[in-house]
Amino acid sequence: MLNTASGFGALAGLLAAALHFAGALKSTPAVAALPFDITLLAGVALLGLLPLLVVGRQWRLSAGLGLPLAGCGLLWFWWVLAAAWSPWSNGAVERLRDIVVIGPVMLLAGLLIGGEPVARRVFGVAVILLGVFVAASVAWGLATDAVVLGGKVGADPTRVRVQYQVAGLAIACSAALVALRATAAGGAARWLWLGLLVALGAGVLLPGGRAAFAALALTVALAPALRFVLEGRVALALGWVGLVVLAGLGGLGALLTLPGAWGGQAENLATLERLLRPDGGAASAREILWAEAWRLGGLGGLGPGGFPPAIGVGQDRGFHPHNHAIEALVEGGAVGLALWLLSFAGAALFMLARLPRVAPERAAMILALTLPIALTAMVSTDLGNRMVWFALGLALSLGVEARRV
Repeated sequence: MLNTASGFGALAGLLAAALHFAGALKSTPAVAALPFDITLLAGVALLGLLPLLVVGRQWRLSAGLGLPLAGCGLLWFWWVLAAAWSPWSNGAVERLRDIVVIGPVMLLAGLLIGGEPVARRVFGVAVILLGVFVAASVAWGLATDAVVLGGKVGADPTRVRVQYQVAGLAIACSAALVALRATAAGGAARWLWLGLLVALGAGVLLPGGRAAFAALALTVALAPALRFVLEGRVALALGWVGLVVLAGLGGLGALLTLPGAWGGQAENLATLERLLRPDGGAASAREILWAEAWRLGGLGGLGPGGFPPAIGVGQDRGFHPHNHAIEALVEGGAVGLALWLLSFAGAALFMLARLPRVAPERAAMILALTLPIALTAMVSTDLGNRMVWFALGLALSLGVEARRV
């Protein structure tokens, strides 16, 4: 029974990692060439495993989970009501599927994976391996002209399209977990982990995602620092943050100044190229979308999928506001924003309160896996993104404990 339960937990952790970063895996030529959809396969398999993960364990839930979970339930209910006045019926159905059907499943998966020790450990190992694989694949694909960064799906059938935000997120989460391994190891193992961390830091410069670059830098600094603080080693935490800042600045400076293959060609690294543009990488289109969303919000909002038609771009879902909170406002109105705050801001506060109450390693790991997604949600993705709901479940899993019967 014990071995079977461990096996279910390990498999669930592996499948959850594949599903969570399926977009990043699809950006690699090896996975893109598979004759099946890895998202569908991992999703169906994980859905079948979740009941088996529950059986044979005693689950203890913190009372503090009540408010953010109630907020999620009310948020989903409100979005169903708001669909009644959406100007885009087809878009509303698609949005409700992603938010109200897939969202709860991903939230539950995050709660269970984060709360079950074996599943959580395997998930972390899988994320490290996945990030290394994605970084290496993108590097090799760029060197052999086998991939193209961004663009429309299928626009270039001879090359694989890299979903640069998701690929960068996979590398950032992997690097944060590697940083935790490096700061916990000793001897030669520490230097091996640090070498891998440097490689992942270079790898995140390839896809072009600025949010992922910022997330990697911030999370690599903060995740180990959090563990040190929880262990009572505050001076070591400050030293690690300072070391990361100095190493990051030194590395970027070297890339910008070294002669030869790199010299003067930082623009060949997609992330740096976007950061070094004359406008400083400002996202003017995003600022326009934010301004329009604030103007159109109102009390009840435009309804699911109502924003693109309202700003005159038809039924193009790509013109969502690129900010979770602002999208909640424009689609759900003031009511939607209040429920979003209860769900997501409430989860953030719950997570901060729980961090000192769990093992330092677990607290640091959950921070490493959720902070990059949280940062991206505020500048890029939309309410229907399954990664955000899974990350929300991981954050709330700090209030979940699974013990075998």
